[in-house]
Amino acid sequence: MTAFDLHIVFDCAEPDRVARFWMRALGGYDFPTPVPDGFLTWDDWADAQQIPVDQRPTGRTLVDKVRDRPDIFFLQVPEAKVTKNRVHLDIKVAPGLSGDERRTAVDSEVDRLIGLGGSVLRRMDEADGYLVVMQDPEANEFCVA
Repeated sequence: MTAFDLHIVFDCAEPDRVARFWMRALGGYDFPTPVPDGFLTWDDWADAQQIPVDQRPTGRTLVDKVRDRPDIFFLQVPEAKVTKNRVHLDIKVAPGLSGDERRTAVDSEVDRLIGLGGSVLRRMDEADGYLVVMQDPEANEFCVA
């Protein structure tokens, strides 16, 4: 059987804003290769290539520069998020911890993510432990556990 690469894709209104949140939230991720020599920005490069503004990519990409995690793409779409995500990310910050130790580790990460622009949707005490459901700056849901 063939193994396939996995990319994670977010639809969003502001790809740069959402990508920067997730880059700081997950750590180890960064934008891919630098701008080609002789150019200050990708827009400068696109101008030199005579690519019309309306035909330029409207997204951002994050690549893991530390480990071997999937690339994450942020694509600009015209429609707003309307309902609950059908797929979400879990940020595991307390593996092997339970009780007060788990709650402290999770709440500490939640506080950090709030500082980056995330928000708390709800806190939950589940059979397998404490977790917090959060939203990124465009209301994409994720869990911190």
